[in-house]
Amino acid sequence: MLNKSALPVPVLINGLKAMGEVTRIRIVALLAQGELTVKDLTAILGQSQPRISRHLKLLLEAGLIERLPEGAWAYFRLAEGAGAVELLTSLIGHLDLGDPVLAGDRARFEGLKEAQRAEADRYFAASAAEWDRIRSLHAPETSVEAAMASVVGDRPFEMMADLGTGTGRLLELFRPLYGRAVGIDASHSMLAVARANLDRLDPSATGGEAQVRQGDLYALPLASGSYDLVTIHQVLHFLADPARALREAARIVRPGGRILVVDFAPHDLEFLRSEQAHRRLGFSHAQVEQWAADAGLVTEEIRDLAPEQSETGKLTVTLWLFKDPRILMADTPALSSQETFA
Repeated sequence: MLNKSALPVPVLINGLKAMGEVTRIRIVALLAQGELTVKDLTAILGQSQPRISRHLKLLLEAGLIERLPEGAWAYFRLAEGAGAVELLTSLIGHLDLGDPVLAGDRARFEGLKEAQRAEADRYFAASAAEWDRIRSLHAPETSVEAAMASVVGDRPFEMMADLGTGTGRLLELFRPLYGRAVGIDASHSMLAVARANLDRLDPSATGGEAQVRQGDLYALPLASGSYDLVTIHQVLHFLADPARALREAARIVRPGGRILVVDFAPHDLEFLRSEQAHRRLGFSHAQVEQWAADAGLVTEEIRDLAPEQSETGKLTVTLWLFKDPRILMADTPALSSQETFA
C-alpha cells in the first residue's frame, strides 16, 4: 500500500545521516521537549556556540528542525512537516530515555526552564500594579473571559491564532477547543511570560498544542487562509493603524473562519494615552464594523460589557465577532502544519 507520508529516499538518507551523531541526537531529544535557543543548548550541552551552531545547521539542512527568528534571538524546534514528524517520532521513540547522558540533559533542561519561568515572573510582577490598575477600570476579567467563551461557543476547531498574545492567556482559555494554536507578539519580554505560562499548563489535561512567536501584526509570519479562529484581545487601541491589522487578520482566517476582537468602547480617560501608550481611546461599533467590512468580513455578533450605573469613570468592553463569508469547499486539501505556520 502506498504510504502518502513516506519520504523520498534521498531525504530519508539525509535525515538519517544528520541524526548519526551523538550531539545531534541529544539536540533532537531536547527539542522534542520544547523550543530552545543556541544559548540554551550551549548551557545544557556544555559545548561552544560555534559547535552547537554547526550541528543545528546540519539538522536544518536535513529538514529535521526549524529556525524561528525573534529579534536578535532565534528559537529552534522540531520540524512539523508530515514526513519529518514521522521520521523524528520513530527515531525519538527508539531512544533509551534512561540513558545517563539524555537524563542529564533533561535535568538541565528543566533547570533552565525553571530559571526562565522565574525571570518571566519577575518581569510580570514589575508591571503587575499597572495591569491591576487598568483591570480595575472595566468589568472583571472573569466576566470578559466568560463573554468571550460564550461568543466563540463550545464547538472544537483545528487552528487558532492569538494576535498580540501578551501573557498567552487566550491560548490557555481556548485550549480545550483547538487542535493547535500560535500566539504572536512583538515583545520578546512578553513572549517569555507567555512561554512560561504555557510551560505551566498540565500536559495531561485535555487540550491542543500551543506555541508563541515574535511577529509584526501588520505582516504576520502566518500562512493565508489557515486559521479557524483569530483573536485580537485589547490590542487595537495600541496600534497606529488598527484597520490594517484587522485586514492582516482577515488574510490568515480560513473560509468560514471567525475573528474575535475585544477592546474598549469610546471613552475619555486621557491618562491611558499619556501614561499607558494607548493610541486610541476606544472604538465605536460602526468604526470597527466598517474596518471589518472593508477587510471582507461580515458581522456575526456585537456584545457590550458595560459598567454598573453606579460606577462612574469606568470603561465599557466591547466584543465583536466577525466571520469570513467564503465557503470552504469539501474537497479543498488541508494545509500541512508546516504550510500553516509558514
